Amino acid sequence: MSAPLRLVIFDVDGTLVDSQSDIVAAMTLAYEAVGEPVPPRADILGVVGLSLDVIFPLLMPDMSPQGHHKMCEAYKTAYMDMRARAGVQQSSPLYPGAIEVLQSLQAAPEVLLGVATGKSKRGIDKLIEGHGLEGLFVTQQVADFHPSKPHPSMIFQAMADAGVEAEQTVMVGDTSFDMDMAAAAGVRGIGVSWGYHGAGRLTSASVLIDDFAGLLPVLNEMWKVSA
Repeated sequence: MSAPLRLVIFDVDGTLVDSQSDIVAAMTLAYEAVGEPVPPRADILGVVGLSLDVIFPLLMPDMSPQGHHKMCEAYKTAYMDMRARAGVQQSSPLYPGAIEVLQSLQAAPEVLLGVATGKSKRGIDKLIEGHGLEGLFVTQQVADFHPSKPHPSMIFQAMADAGVEAEQTVMVGDTSFDMDMAAAAGVRGIGVSWGYHGAGRLTSASVLIDDFAGLLPVLNEMWKVSA
């Protein structure tokens, strides 16, 4: 009897790639575009994972919608410019061990891979192309088509795309938004400690790992239980 299909959904920024330098730089330019002081780095990284249309009202609640839109456009322009100048591999490098784990999972016939990210479709397409990850993810959920995390819409659509049930689905991410999204969707969340929120905020995670080497053993244990 063949193993059931399984789906592993990855967050992107702070989980697969370390893009914090460009995120902070682009956010700085967004604040400068409206003449406002830039918040501390920790505050900026604390909202990574949310969609841009949620981030700016959250950080600047007294600003007008027009101001939020201006900041959003300034951020997008700055981020794209920096990525174009430096290249994806320098701008958003993969974390150590990420590509090896992704390739190992893809090699298992019963395992499907997906991403669920606050990036735009254009952003994730550029990142996948820049790292040579084409064909790796059977489902790609982005901010263009969903409410912001932690709403479970991205995970629901990913499961529908893959034809995989909740008990065979896992969400891997570095932020509380990822883990709360997993809990809201009724799937297990694996929190990673190397990202932008730190282990202390990942209270909704089913389990925490400290490096990519720890992911496969955790998945094997989870799937053994749910087999």
